[in-house]
Amino acid sequence: MNKFSILVVDDNQDFLSGIIRNLEKKFTTFEILGATSGEAALNILKNHDIGVMLSDLRMSGMSGQMLLNQSLRFKPHLCVVMITGHGTVETAVKALKKGAWDFLTKPVDRETLYHIVERAVEHYNLAWENQRLHEMIKNLKVDTKLVCESHIMKQIQEKIKAIAANDYTVLITGESGSGKEYIARAIHALSKRKNHSCQALNCPAIPEQLLESELFGHVKGAFTGADRSREGFFMSADKGTLILDEIGDISPAIQAKLLKFLQDKEVKPVGSNISKTADVRIIALTNQNLKGKIASGLFREDLYYRLNVLSVQVPSLRQRKEDIPLLVTEFILKTCKELNLDPIKIDPGALSYLTRQSWQGNVRELLNYVRRLAVFSNGKTLDLKLIKLIEGETQETILPEPCNPVSYKDAKKEAMDYFSKTYLNQLFTDTKGNISEASRISGLKRASIQKIVKRLNIDMSDYRS
Repeated sequence: MNKFSILVVDDNQDFLSGIIRNLEKKFTTFEILGATSGEAALNILKNHDIGVMLSDLRMSGMSGQMLLNQSLRFKPHLCVVMITGHGTVETAVKALKKGAWDFLTKPVDRETLYHIVERAVEHYNLAWENQRLHEMIKNLKVDTKLVCESHIMKQIQEKIKAIAANDYTVLITGESGSGKEYIARAIHALSKRKNHSCQALNCPAIPEQLLESELFGHVKGAFTGADRSREGFFMSADKGTLILDEIGDISPAIQAKLLKFLQDKEVKPVGSNISKTADVRIIALTNQNLKGKIASGLFREDLYYRLNVLSVQVPSLRQRKEDIPLLVTEFILKTCKELNLDPIKIDPGALSYLTRQSWQGNVRELLNYVRRLAVFSNGKTLDLKLIKLIEGETQETILPEPCNPVSYKDAKKEAMDYFSKTYLNQLFTDTKGNISEASRISGLKRASIQKIVKRLNIDMSDYRS
């Protein structure tokens, strides 16, 4: 994460020094800076990497609201916490609507101070990471078409460069939706064949009696309905690459013909006695266990070894969660172009939520989910309210508006309880109710987790079973 400092602004020197001392005790890895005026704070913001700023609302000279407005103009990701007296809470709420992240009331409770600053630090880190991902997408080399940050995918990225340097047949395996065709097209894009055709055929989508014709072509009159000759995929992909998707589903008869092509590179159209030569690199894809199909007599062993000269095992998205923020960022930009929308921002909290999900459908499921978010966003920010709305929750359940007929304190408590329950539900699901593991991941003490569990009446047996 980005290394940044925390700035405290207040024109009362004694109060300022007290807040700084408290923060230095808790946040020992951060530099804590102080300013006694808005003007001094702006100067520090321009000359230091500040991620979180705590500012008094009422100050002589430049007010906290004016400081907030000017700060966010040149540092839009700055996480600002306003400090106010009890009598000016309404002013603080207005500051929230103008871009402040949260507020504290005087006298400041130490534990509340620590809690809010901890969350502010996390929020800024997420916002900074989100911005970094956008920059990475802008600078991403399009020739590989791989979007990744995880170690396992970076290894695959290096592997496909080596595979692309030759013409051997490739077998790519992995779960449905994991990105096998992306890998195949990346190999073609990096190969010497990149200026020639790259075609893809979904084998089970073609009826068995027509698949031979699709691959090898046919001559006029070869079968009923063949009113003219047709060139097959092998000839149309000559000097290029042919991607055969779901290769494990082709029939034994087609397996035999494909094996013969791989042996001699000859294409004989259906109904013809004349063979032609085609220079085609074959990349086969499957989500099935071909060795298991060989043992069952459903797939030819000799064809398997012809296809499996070089191989790539694509991991599931669950195995490379580090890539999810980058993928989400790319998919948002891609979807905005498809919908002719201005770029939509994603809230850091929403990005964190999406990263924690399991995505059984892998990259394809994530892409479709992001498309749904973009459609219902009305061109605005994608946030947790929108996510929960799409997943069946009501908007009011997520974040009570300040205008609700309850006090601010009660509304905030309701929102925090909902956040805690949602967060712990995911945490306990991932850890199967193991409190020690949940404590390690969340950074909360066991006693703190147990207190929250008791307060929210969470039944831990639901997760342990």
